Amino acid sequence: MATTWSVYLVRCRDGSLYTGITTDLDRRLAAHNAGTASRYTRSRRPVRVVHEEMGFNHSTALKREAAIKRLPRQKKLELLAERPGPPKAKHTTPRKATRPRRGHPPHTP
Repeated sequence: MATTWSVYLVRCRDGSLYTGITTDLDRRLAAHNAGTASRYTRSRRPVRVVHEEMGFNHSTALKREAAIKRLPRQKKLELLAERPGPPKAKHTTPRKATRPRRGHPPHTP
């Protein structure tokens, strides 16, 4: 059976947002708060989860993480506002990246 990956955002003590992927959010959050998960969050503890999207394979989780990291801060905050409630409230499906691939025309609905 394939491992299910999640994309998550945490809010750091200084108000900044950090985006990452994991197969076990509780373990990863504990690592962030212990200062062993990432160099960025090490000096910005404590962190708390503010958003999670579940149900990805590793490849699509990496792509979704990259898409979120490309967003300006205001768009990330809008993403958080779109999904009220606790992080593990429901299964979400991956969203398509907002930028067209290089050399391809933009998608129009």
